[in-house]
Amino acid sequence: MAGAPEAADRAGGKGTRSVHSGQTGGDRHRRVRWKTVLRHDVPASLVVFLVAVPLSLGIALASGAPIVAGVVAAVVGGIVAGALGGSRLQVSGPAAGLTVVMAETIAEFGWAVTCAITVCAGVLQILFGLSRIARAALAIAPAIVHGMLAGIGVTLVLGQLHVILGGAPQSSAIDNLAELPGQIAGHHDTAAVIGIATIAVLLLWPRLPRPVTRIPAPLAAITMVTVVAVLADVSVARVELPGDLLAIGFLPELPSSGWFDFGLAVVTIALIASVETLLSAVAVDRMHTGPRADLNRELVGQGAANITSGALGGLPVTGVIVRSSTNVAAGARTRASAVFHGMWVLLFTVALVELIQSIPLAALAGLLTYVGAKLVNLRTVRTVRGHGDLSLYFVTLLGVVTIDLLTGVLIGVALSLVLMLRRTMWSGIQVIDQGEHHRIVVEGVLTFLSVPRLSAVLGAIPPDRTVRLELVVDYLDHAAFDCLSGWQHGYERAGGTVVIDEIGHPWYGNGRSRSPTVRRQEAKRVQPRWLAPWSEWMAQEHGVDIPEQRHRPLHRGASEFQWRTAPLVRDTLMRLASEQAPHTLFITCSDARLVPNVITTSGPGDLFTVRNIGNFVPVSSGCHDGVDRSVGAAVEYAVAVLKVREIVVCGHSSCGAMTAILSGDGDRLPVVWQWLSHGEPSVRRWREGPPVLLEGEAPEAQADALALHNVLQQLDHLRADPAVAEAERAGRLVLTGMYFDVGAAQVYLLDSGTGVFQPAGVRAG
Repeated sequence: MAGAPEAADRAGGKGTRSVHSGQTGGDRHRRVRWKTVLRHDVPASLVVFLVAVPLSLGIALASGAPIVAGVVAAVVGGIVAGALGGSRLQVSGPAAGLTVVMAETIAEFGWAVTCAITVCAGVLQILFGLSRIARAALAIAPAIVHGMLAGIGVTLVLGQLHVILGGAPQSSAIDNLAELPGQIAGHHDTAAVIGIATIAVLLLWPRLPRPVTRIPAPLAAITMVTVVAVLADVSVARVELPGDLLAIGFLPELPSSGWFDFGLAVVTIALIASVETLLSAVAVDRMHTGPRADLNRELVGQGAANITSGALGGLPVTGVIVRSSTNVAAGARTRASAVFHGMWVLLFTVALVELIQSIPLAALAGLLTYVGAKLVNLRTVRTVRGHGDLSLYFVTLLGVVTIDLLTGVLIGVALSLVLMLRRTMWSGIQVIDQGEHHRIVVEGVLTFLSVPRLSAVLGAIPPDRTVRLELVVDYLDHAAFDCLSGWQHGYERAGGTVVIDEIGHPWYGNGRSRSPTVRRQEAKRVQPRWLAPWSEWMAQEHGVDIPEQRHRPLHRGASEFQWRTAPLVRDTLMRLASEQAPHTLFITCSDARLVPNVITTSGPGDLFTVRNIGNFVPVSSGCHDGVDRSVGAAVEYAVAVLKVREIVVCGHSSCGAMTAILSGDGDRLPVVWQWLSHGEPSVRRWREGPPVLLEGEAPEAQADALALHNVLQQLDHLRADPAVAEAERAGRLVLTGMYFDVGAAQVYLLDSGTGVFQPAGVRAG
């Protein structure tokens, strides 16, 4: 073993150089990493620190906690959550979102027990993270989250306005609102001036020139107001911190009774802190292009931070969007910025404790009033309204303001579930009165919830009418089936006529045949009626047998178009009414199995179509001159007048024309046989030339092989046309060969480079 290094050296030193090379690469990586930290993260951390200090003090004040608790939470949130969390650029600390809950918790349990609640909430957060359920929190509707933040904002504003006006906040937002008129009408001292001045600076700061606004507005406002207050030597309440911040002496304490309320408080704080953290992490991910957050790890990091913060006498910690967005905007690249921000808070609050104690409480109240007002975002309200969730927003907001945060959120969640059930299980019922005929369209999920309204609509139909009931439903339960079945029998016994037309899975039809579909996953996929043959669709899916329409299916189809399709395409056809501008001339066989618009996913106005038996482009020969000129006229019009950009010749498998040509049996159909003589050039090409390949192989059926040759032959006929040839040479026109395998429902396109038909989607040339 001892000789191994020497052996490596004697072998040419490769092992030694490899080790040295690895060490050099590692050193280089570490140098680059530290260069990034020093260049980007350290400056960003200083900016975040300047924002965090006044916010932390203000949140502690609003929560009714010792002022130093906000400092402890800021330090721990930065260092512990920053180092252990799963979001690289998120910055954690005390958050405005928990002020209401913390104020109630402190009032009920006292500060020492509240610290124990914070520790237990941290343990619960770690369990959340380890159980990997973090993403489940994202199922909460955004309207509820924004409503919660707005409720917090309103509560903050109502409480802190009392501090600004020289009074004290009440125990609830409702009491604060009730007492506010008297507070406004009362005597105002210097505190009101300081608070209003702070708000004024915060509002005006973003409008100042760019170099000035690089200083965070909260820092500028608190600094300016504090300096003026100190120079003027005004007598106002100020921040109080322990003389020795490192010996604060707070220890968590378990309650002697009321364990249920204690547990409820733990769950409440853990849930709110987790949801706020996760939503903040997702928002931060949208602000940068670096690695995405590991949400489960983020919960573990937050839990560890809350255990530490509670044990040291600090407020609960969450991810804070204000600090995090500041961190990203300041150019942070790694988690080092959050860690350094926590270190700066500790260093400067310990070293400059006397300076912090100069800050007037009214200035912090003004800052919190501004922050609370910003939480009520009118742009967000407009967005929520656009998504139809305004009721969720306001119900959550009112719940947070009038009751408490957790109850408000739970009310919002309950309402969102009700709205979800209504949207997914409430059917749309439309009645169209057509005189003696009534058409009723039922869409969505048809369940017992819709039965009262459905029953009222059906009961209002006059007797002795013809009623066409269209069921466009995703599910139909027993109660809805029973309602429909009972009404149909009763209406028909009274002399009326009922036609049940199911579009989609035959829920009602299966129920009538005593084989109802019970589960949605058992419903088979049904072809739209414009894809499946009409007779097959009617017979297999609906069992409809209308005597007067047995031999006139297109009459029913035309009516169906007017009922359902015409309203959808009317605007498009109206734009096309005065002129057409198709992009493609599509020449194909008359075979009923080919539907050009289906296999090319095109619609009205896209294709100028020519169809004939065998998809021939006859060359002028004097015989069948009328037919020859008909096809040639279409080509000429498409190229010269419509200026199409592409001409497609499409053949297909199992072509009757190709089969007839090969069989040579044309005695029974003399006119057809005369027309098929236009296929003779294709037959010669098939017999004399090399095989045409379909995805690398020649078709087994001779008729299919001839169909491929026929496509190539018709393309040659097109190129013999002077107008087509000129347009192709000029690059204004492209000629395309296409082949459709009917049985496989597969479209093939001719590769112009290899002469091979390739499946659509993998065409090489």
